Amino acid sequence: MQKAYVHSYFGGPEAEHFADLPIPAPGPGQLLLAVRAAGVNPVDWKRRSGRRPAGAPEVLLPAVMGGEAAGEVAALGPGVTGFAVGDAVLGGPSTGGYAQYTLLAADAAVRKPAEVSWTDAAVLPIAAATGYGAVRRLALPRGATLLITGVGGGVGVAAAQVAPHLGLSVVGSAAEGKRAAVEALGVVHVASGPGLAARVRAAAPAGIDGVLDLVGGQVLHEAAGLLADRERLVSGADRATVGALGGAPVGPVRDPRLLGAVVELVRTGVLDPMVTRVVPFARAAEAVRAVEGGHTLGKVVLEMPPPAGPPGVAAP
Repeated sequence: MQKAYVHSYFGGPEAEHFADLPIPAPGPGQLLLAVRAAGVNPVDWKRRSGRRPAGAPEVLLPAVMGGEAAGEVAALGPGVTGFAVGDAVLGGPSTGGYAQYTLLAADAAVRKPAEVSWTDAAVLPIAAATGYGAVRRLALPRGATLLITGVGGGVGVAAAQVAPHLGLSVVGSAAEGKRAAVEALGVVHVASGPGLAARVRAAAPAGIDGVLDLVGGQVLHEAAGLLADRERLVSGADRATVGALGGAPVGPVRDPRLLGAVVELVRTGVLDPMVTRVVPFARAAEAVRAVEGGHTLGKVVLEMPPPAGPPGVAAP
């Protein structure tokens, strides 16, 4: 058996608890991962509350929380080649990351270089890959100016570092309390809140060429009004509104090519995942509450205890 942090029904924080669950057996094309660290993201508590994207598979309860993890391969499913027990990998698990063991599709797994820590690796599959993919999708020319709303979170922090690497200038909105951290990334900070468009125009008098929205709602409406070309508008927070405004949601992040590129940026020092809080697994509720509060700067990570015991190894 293993320890996992689950939600047993859809609702608030009271739905969360630890559970003893069987260690899953890897099926064809799967890896069993002994989790060393798991990233904590807003989508984790949103799924717990019952939010589910259109077309997403039904969630079976109790459900292990967590959508990104890094760890060591503990067993191989039938037909898996190219990996060996003990390999260090990361990715988006199919059975939840808040557990001592989880399953990961082999074709979605990316190797973790020795230069990248477990805690850094664990926050790359969702936030960092989303930020990187969004900036690449906008395809702005060198010298252009990108506005990132909600720049202080995990996706925004990653995008704000990738953009200068591609020759872009960045203006970012965030709470006043995050100003110093945002400006340390080389971002021109503008305070969040009503009247955002006017403050952005003052900060970037030459205009905004692209927008990565991570807030949605009225903020997205204001940001869209700054653009001459709505094809340069993407949102990771409000799919319906961005479509109505002529933009597009950020693309899928479960792409090992994107994730592999992000890992390389971290390995070479171009991208700092900005892990600002590492929480022991035993205090998983504390980590989720920190992210659910919406004011966390950078990324929160769960650090896992040693594996529950040898699960056995399935032959390829």
